[in-house]
Amino acid sequence: MRTLISSSFVSLDGVVEAPGGEPGYRNSGWTFKDIEFDPAAYAIKGSEQEEATALMMGRVSYAPVWPGMTVEFAGYNAMPKYVVSATLAETDLVDNWGETTILRSLDEVAALKATEGGPIIIAGSATLNRGLADAGLIDRYHLLVFPVLLGAGKRLFSDTDKDKQNLKLVASEAYGNGIQKLIYDVVR
Repeated sequence: MRTLISSSFVSLDGVVEAPGGEPGYRNSGWTFKDIEFDPAAYAIKGSEQEEATALMMGRVSYAPVWPGMTVEFAGYNAMPKYVVSATLAETDLVDNWGETTILRSLDEVAALKATEGGPIIIAGSATLNRGLADAGLIDRYHLLVFPVLLGAGKRLFSDTDKDKQNLKLVASEAYGNGIQKLIYDVVR
């Protein structure tokens, strides 16, 4: 069984929308505005690329910008990718980003998770994260929590009425710029 790891930049009030400057959100780029850069806070991205054997994202987060990030995300660029989308066409896939497979449903994600292989990192993808969490498919959360309150915006967690889900804190670290790294395993 493979491990699904949700990796997110998240505001203290749970917003994950447009952390890097993606257009269309009024607080776009909030991870870099008024927060001093501390490379130690982002070291988790390097360890994720070493640990993961595949990258998963939703249709909106799948964007042609990723293949151009050859230095920052060389590990991600080299591994197989899975895009979860009911509407993305094979012709929409970029041809310079290696092996990419479209999964059409959460059932297909569950089937992939049931195979042999290493961890799969879920990058960005607010809608996908909520669906996977509600379906009980996420095994671990890698969160960089930023000291900002954004109010409106896409949230990491849904407001679906469901049973309580316990998490076990397996690692944490606080940085001088106020960012906190929190790694939780989902308790089953």
